[in-house]
Amino acid sequence: MASLKGENSEMEEMKSERNGAAVGIWRTLDASANRSAEAVRVLEDILRFCFNDAFLSQEAKAIRHELAVVFASDDLQARIRLRDVSGDVGVGAKVEQTPPRTEAKHVFAANAARASQSIRSLEECSRLVAPAVTEIFERLRYRIYTLEHMGISTITSHENFHNVNLCVLLNLDQSEIEFKSLVNRLLIAGVQMIQLRDKKSETRRLCHRVRITVEQARDYAELTAERKCIVVVNDRVDVAVAAGADGVHLGESDLPVSLARKVCGHEFLIGRTAHSTPEAKQAVLEGADYLGVGPCFPTKTKEFKDFATDGFLREVSEEIRLPTFAIGGITCDNIDRLLHLGLKRFAVASSIADAADPGEEVRRMCSLTCASMENQSPKNL
Repeated sequence: MASLKGENSEMEEMKSERNGAAVGIWRTLDASANRSAEAVRVLEDILRFCFNDAFLSQEAKAIRHELAVVFASDDLQARIRLRDVSGDVGVGAKVEQTPPRTEAKHVFAANAARASQSIRSLEECSRLVAPAVTEIFERLRYRIYTLEHMGISTITSHENFHNVNLCVLLNLDQSEIEFKSLVNRLLIAGVQMIQLRDKKSETRRLCHRVRITVEQARDYAELTAERKCIVVVNDRVDVAVAAGADGVHLGESDLPVSLARKVCGHEFLIGRTAHSTPEAKQAVLEGADYLGVGPCFPTKTKEFKDFATDGFLREVSEEIRLPTFAIGGITCDNIDRLLHLGLKRFAVASSIADAADPGEEVRRMCSLTCASMENQSPKNL
């Protein structure tokens, strides 16, 4: 009898331990559910109110709503019934050192990490008591990773392109002396970004001109103690990297941004052409640093059958916060239309490069765009 009583007591003890472990899993799910919901709400609010990013804040909202649906399902209701705040040994625990949070981007990064960690906990613990929802948590975790990547990329891009509202596109038609003189006049006039494009020249010549431009931009910045002019190369990732450019601009038929990033590295600036809102959003997803949208008007350098509509240009300016440059036939005479559509950055070719006084034309255009930048709301920065 004594042996039987001992066995029964041991079984009861094991059963109690199992029940206690199950309760602990449900409490973990409850705490992680609360943390993840709170963190995603912070991400949504930061993207919406601090960065005015309609596209990314909508993605955060969609994730938050999907989490809410899962948390309200019958599979997870036990977590609320077993909630025990007073019995939580972690309440009141403090960490001596935490990463500094002095800017909105720090809050965004901290809560993105909090969200992904909490959802990982939901994913692992749900396998034990609610396996029907485990796959949902796994999918949402990867969506948080993507949202974090897009958000940080967009924030960083705006830091890189702060006050950069004019990009001058140059071909290599001139002699080297004429080319150097033109670049020098552009730098003196205050150009913040130069893109070199030439589909005709051999690689050696293009690479040499890119090096010249990079050196002139660096020397001028050192001489004046001003911010260095950004130098990017059209299409040619290999030339951009080899010649020490700051970035590359990719068209729809060029390398995907993700593959170019593997070649160039994370600090390299990568622009992407977009002819529709879905293409613009895809570029954000891929991690582009800036967009080129157009063509806006007929140009001397290229013939187009279709042009960017006002609806598309307005939609991009309102929904996409990634730095966006309008391109195609832009002059001081027609730029006002684009400014009214909400565009604030412009890529200009012949109207500046072929002007009698390129420097003066730059100053005229900068005066128009800078005045608009000063009056714009934060969503267009």
